[in-house]
Amino acid sequence: MSRDPCTVGYYVHHVGRGHLQRARSLAAHLAATGDGTVTGLSSLERPSDWPGEWVDLARDDDGEPVGPTAGGRLHWAPLRHAGLRSRTAGISAWIERARPDVVVVDLSVEVLLLARLHGVPTVGVVLPGHRDDAAHLLGFEVADALVAFWPPRAEGMLRGVPDAVAARVHRLGALSRLPVDDDPPPPAAGGRHALLLLGTGGDAATAAAATRAAERVRGWTWTVLDGTPERWVEDPSAAMRAADVVVTHAGQNAVAEVAAARRPAVVVPQPRPHAEQATTGSVLASGWPAVVSQEWPCDAADLDRAAGLDGRAWAEWCDGRAVERFAAVVTGTAGTSATTGTGERG
Repeated sequence: MSRDPCTVGYYVHHVGRGHLQRARSLAAHLAATGDGTVTGLSSLERPSDWPGEWVDLARDDDGEPVGPTAGGRLHWAPLRHAGLRSRTAGISAWIERARPDVVVVDLSVEVLLLARLHGVPTVGVVLPGHRDDAAHLLGFEVADALVAFWPPRAEGMLRGVPDAVAARVHRLGALSRLPVDDDPPPPAAGGRHALLLLGTGGDAATAAAATRAAERVRGWTWTVLDGTPERWVEDPSAAMRAADVVVTHAGQNAVAEVAAARRPAVVVPQPRPHAEQATTGSVLASGWPAVVSQEWPCDAADLDRAAGLDGRAWAEWCDGRAVERFAAVVTGTAGTSATTGTGERG
């Protein structure tokens, strides 16, 4: 029996590109299969290729925040903040109007709670790192389903949580917006070429400083891509195919794209809350085609070691089907009837 398309809300955090890329991938997949429509809920600008509705949310991170953590139980809910009041009211108004079947939250404990308090099933996206603080644990417990974008064999990506929480996480594999390249080109003849792939989530090194440092590594030529208008490309596939090694931070989106391109990598984790990238780096160092360097610039020895690795070993990290598994969890959660509980009714 066919099921009616589900109505999905997707809360997209505004820092970095990974949250948005996951949302775009899911929205496009559900639109193509006819299994659902996705409304974006975000402070980010609506992408030009977004197939459904987009709800613009006010920012709540300006000014001097007052009591944003509610005594450590939340991550960000500043008192008497007009932007926070507006964005939560906007989400509530959309829920009342659209009557969604499920809301995907990538990433906010507060939005998970808000959707659940409206009686809407939720899917929470889990990031790597130490997520054992009270706010994270509350979100994990409230979410109807949890998804993470690393493969089952990547043990140790989520740390400090109870076994019962870890057991509920659907480990879907990396989700790349770029197609998987299972026939990567061999190393180029002659000189070695490296691609430096910088992120937009607040790297410690500026693009200019990183470029100058890269140029001091002898024996290698460089291409640099980052979030600036001069060096940002929507599709870095060609640049990756032309590189013998990709040098990147340890953000989920960057690692997913390197894995999809099947290129060996030098990964330099950047400081992030909850040791997110440091955790990813420690896992990548245990048998994946990446050399993990703890500081920038990496040296020629790191690049040479990485060039000797087989990028095809990324196949288990990113097999190109994560979006299908993601969609199955989302539509399954939308179609699951809530179990009867014993809690008090409000």
